[in-house]
Amino acid sequence: MKSLSLLRTLALAAVALSAPACYRNPVTGRSSLNLVDEGTLNNMSQQQYTSFMATNKPVNGTGDATQVKRVGEKLAAAINRYFASKGQSSVLNGYKWEFNLVNSKEANAWCMPGGKVVVYSGILPVTKTEAGLAVVMGHEIAHAIARHGNERMSQGLVQQAGGAALSVALANKPAETQQLFNTAYGVTSNVVGILPYSRKHESEADEMGLIFMAMAGYDPNEAVAFWQRMAALGGSKPPELLSTHPGDQTRIDQIKKLIPKAMQYYTKN
Repeated sequence: MKSLSLLRTLALAAVALSAPACYRNPVTGRSSLNLVDEGTLNNMSQQQYTSFMATNKPVNGTGDATQVKRVGEKLAAAINRYFASKGQSSVLNGYKWEFNLVNSKEANAWCMPGGKVVVYSGILPVTKTEAGLAVVMGHEIAHAIARHGNERMSQGLVQQAGGAALSVALANKPAETQQLFNTAYGVTSNVVGILPYSRKHESEADEMGLIFMAMAGYDPNEAVAFWQRMAALGGSKPPELLSTHPGDQTRIDQIKKLIPKAMQYYTKN
């Protein structure tokens, strides 16, 4: 109920933030609803990331931690090349990449705006290999770059229209605002049913993630095996990364169709 109240409070944030309500997303090429400007989100991202890392100390000096940073750096370099080749380097304005591993039993990972990436140790038995890790990290980074979190927050604001602006909520209800932001970007997994990524978002992140990992030198065919292992964890309560996603076999079939395109990038490396 608190989250619903907050959403009402956050409605019509576009007016206060002077952000365009709907624009053509330069990454996805489709019209997208964005009521919160990227500068505000990047500031919130840094604050929330700092807060999260203060209570979830990063793992350092281990093989797993080194692997997370290595994969992240390869992906970041590939992403920079990808957008430079398209004349869209400005998409990454404000990105200051950081890649950290934290101890948690959850099979989860996330990327905030600005390139703050966290991998939970609970997903490493599922990724198994460096290429498997590149699948999940590339996917989560793609969500951030495509501004999916902004879009899902904006959709929530429209659905719960009526109330004050985001700036008011930030000042008066910081804890609830933090919860909304964390939910929008996958940091928390204990809030059910709020602003899930749409299937369109998932398909876009799958496609971009495959290209990013391929350009980083990882075989995109590894994505099929990774998502099969994730599906095996499902049972009656799917892990966070699958909780709002397409059906297991549907996703895997779609990824198989995307692999030939990703392989074109892979073979150029």
